[in-house]
Amino acid sequence: MTIKLTRRAALGTAAALPFATAAAPVLAAGSDAKANSSIAKTFKVGDLTVTTLLDGSLPRDGAKDIFGGGASDEDFAKVSAENFIPADTAQFFFTPSLVNTGSELVLFDTGLGQGGIQAALADAGVSPDQIDVVVLTHMHPDHIGGMTTDGAPTFANARYVTSATEYDFWSAQEAGNNVGDLVAAKVTPLAEKMSFIGDGEQVASGITAVAAHGHTPGHTVYHLESNGQRLLLTADLANHYVWSFAHPEWEVRFDMDKAAATAARRNVLGMLAADKVPMVGYHMPFPAAGFVETRGEGFRFVPVSYQMMG
Repeated sequence: MTIKLTRRAALGTAAALPFATAAAPVLAAGSDAKANSSIAKTFKVGDLTVTTLLDGSLPRDGAKDIFGGGASDEDFAKVSAENFIPADTAQFFFTPSLVNTGSELVLFDTGLGQGGIQAALADAGVSPDQIDVVVLTHMHPDHIGGMTTDGAPTFANARYVTSATEYDFWSAQEAGNNVGDLVAAKVTPLAEKMSFIGDGEQVASGITAVAAHGHTPGHTVYHLESNGQRLLLTADLANHYVWSFAHPEWEVRFDMDKAAATAARRNVLGMLAADKVPMVGYHMPFPAAGFVETRGEGFRFVPVSYQMMG
């Protein structure tokens, strides 16, 4: 499955997503921002308060095997050198996001399940029992690991939202499938508190689901819009801030449907670049927020600096 995006009908049909003409924002942290630490950073998107939460970070060898499917060794090394990073090692970041709508605290993904999400929330002045909604962009282990702690729900008072396609796929796996087993342990016990969302539907006012399948069968990104400002939570649309942008067609080991993931990457990044909409990517270098510009036949991720830190 692929998604088709255009500049004017970005992220879905105009009828389903009436934000296509919203102004590109110049974002700044407001006076009510609570987090400005090495593991929690708060921004404003209109009346929405967005806090990115660093759940953890680690290096991993074999970068080309992970991010450079279809690339020659020479091309992969060239792109790496041009961007001042090694070609053999990748630094992974894991960054859930918290959105305060004014009436609800909405958490997007739950991290690895090693305590990082609780620490980052604490830096943001939030306890797990204050979370009202947990949205799962997809069900890879680094996104659902923090659903439970010592066998109990980490976010005891939350309701849960995810894609029906995603849940149905993983819950149908036979025992012995690593992800399916984790879903059975972490997600299925909370199914009675879960609602399912489709492309163009809203989690809450100003938070709209956008199907971006390929990474997983139901992988979903989320568009935020408030007072004419926009931001896209891109989840695992692009897993690395250099290689997946410079060459969206390079296959990523973690993408289940490589062709669909490539199409989603190119279409969404193209919209972000054309409309100058900022993004937060789950695996981008912390604080995981930035902009996208076109570069040659690919793109470049431009990390935030002072313009969103105010």
